[in-house]
Amino acid sequence: MALGWIKNKKKMMKKNMQRLGGAGLSLEAFANAKTRNNNYNPAIIKKQREFYKNAKYLRKYKKSLKQQEQHNDPSTTARPSEMENETEEDRNVEQKNKKSKNARSLKELYEKKHEEQEKARLEREAMIQAMKEKREKSDTQRKALKEKMFKKTRSGQPVMKYRIEHMLETIEKLNKASST
Repeated sequence: MALGWIKNKKKMMKKNMQRLGGAGLSLEAFANAKTRNNNYNPAIIKKQREFYKNAKYLRKYKKSLKQQEQHNDPSTTARPSEMENETEEDRNVEQKNKKSKNARSLKELYEKKHEEQEKARLEREAMIQAMKEKREKSDTQRKALKEKMFKKTRSGQPVMKYRIEHMLETIEKLNKASST
């Protein structure tokens, strides 16, 4: 009997060895198996995607601003002879003005967007506060009702007065709902 058990044990060990690929994992392979980085982190991937998306929108926006300035800028539509008369200083002043206009418009857009976000945040907070107050009010009502319903007399019998009042209130509510 004991001989059969030993053969069975050896057979199981042999199967395990084959499954593990010979004599199992080497110490180095075992250590590296845990430290291997598979580079899949959904949070990081989502942040990168959002970053590139925002960069794309910013590039498009800046490109459209440049196009609008070129269409609206009379100096670009001037004749070549007039362009030659311009000095280098005039060009530098013009470029500085363009940059300051871009910076101002970007700043205004940023402030406008920031105000909208702040307004939305305040609205959300107000809504959450209102819901919290409503929940607290209903909880206090429920606790008061529960306290009344579980009141007992000195002998341990339930006080029926509050239970009957509750039943009458529910019947009245049902009557009002059915009549409307």
